[in-house]
Amino acid sequence: MLSVALLWNSRDELLMMKRSLLRTLSPGLWGAVGGHMEPEELNDPRSACVREIFEETGLTEGDIAGLELRYVLLRLNGAEIRQQFFYVGHTDCDPRIATCEGDLHWVPRAEVLNRPLPFIFRMLLEHHLCHGTAPGGHPWVGTAGLNGPADTPGVLWTPLVDPGQI
Repeated sequence: MLSVALLWNSRDELLMMKRSLLRTLSPGLWGAVGGHMEPEELNDPRSACVREIFEETGLTEGDIAGLELRYVLLRLNGAEIRQQFFYVGHTDCDPRIATCEGDLHWVPRAEVLNRPLPFIFRMLLEHHLCHGTAPGGHPWVGTAGLNGPADTPGVLWTPLVDPGQI
């Protein structure tokens, strides 16, 4: 399980990490701030997100405004079902630390998709940049699979709504 943050600033730039070439997963690709959840965080992905932000940037929860769950993504990796939680927030604070995981950069919105990105992260960013928040302010839930045209890899998105609220 992963918990990740899309952090935007007032200049409409996204804080992105160019992953170290020494990383096992997605070396050299661009991603967001975040990472794996600890066992005690499995029922609290927001706390995991705040922890990962601090570990990778030095930014505290008080440095970030409006950090809210906006995406839940499910995908199959071999026999393992992976869950990813994506939060969106705003900060005008610059990262305070360097990390061995990669280099942090503020990337203008118009240039975000011009970076080499992991497939799943690209699908999420394309959707987020086009659609933003789901109707009613609900998070989006996505299922990754052969959901694209002619059974190509893709993600199906739908608002995550409590049927009791409809």
